[in-house]
Amino acid sequence: MLISQKGISIPRQNPNSVLQWFIMKLQELDAFFRDYLAIDSFVQADTSLNGLQVEVTREVQKIAFAVDASLETFKKAASIGANLLFVHHGLFWGKPLAIRGILRQRVQFLLDNDLGLYACHLPLDAHPVVGNNAGLAELLGIEKPEPFALYHGKMIGFKGRLAKPLTIEESCTKIAWQGRPPLGVYPFGKELNETAAVVSGGGPYEVAEAIAEGIDLYVTGEMSHGVWADIQEAGINMIAGGHHSTEVWGVQRLMEHCKKELKLDCTFIDVPSGL
Repeated sequence: MLISQKGISIPRQNPNSVLQWFIMKLQELDAFFRDYLAIDSFVQADTSLNGLQVEVTREVQKIAFAVDASLETFKKAASIGANLLFVHHGLFWGKPLAIRGILRQRVQFLLDNDLGLYACHLPLDAHPVVGNNAGLAELLGIEKPEPFALYHGKMIGFKGRLAKPLTIEESCTKIAWQGRPPLGVYPFGKELNETAAVVSGGGPYEVAEAIAEGIDLYVTGEMSHGVWADIQEAGINMIAGGHHSTEVWGVQRLMEHCKKELKLDCTFIDVPSGL
């Protein structure tokens, strides 16, 4: 028997077994992700292949969530019995690629293990609830986050006033994934930060917008030599928290949402790059 949940038909759980998880057809799960993450609205802004990248033949019963589509991640997902892997960084980035070398090995492993791959890049950065930047804003205590950083017609980050003024050291502690230190800390501004802006991953040049708006603290994943003199002379604090460490939040927040809304068996896989 089927029940309807937000327009999606999914099998009813066996009342005799509280341990039995729901299963979903791949097409239904794809429709859920595309709608909730507004994937189609990013077609012009994001050249990556958002959505289903490698198909799985079975109905989805267990999903693994991770940041990157690497062979190590694939092996860990297969080892725990997942038949779909959801990642932030997928295999395809807006141009045709020959299926050879490392890419062939990755695709071959997915096919051999009937492991599907689903990727979501900018839509997961920008999502106001489960996104990477929504997560960073919440960790810092940004009150009433406002959209920040226009990228190809889409606002992907958030900015706002902090509920409690923070030193740059306190800010580093709040956003650290499993206590991992940031890649770089640049204390060129105020001792206590009252406002902050966040753009996860590779967003060093968006600091120019933070400078223009008089933001006290800018948080991103990576630093670039090209902005070092700018932030020093502008007197703004900046944290390069690490690309992986600033983008680990979205997949985890989406995972918790899927557990709650879809009742699917979900697991997070951590394969940090150190970058």
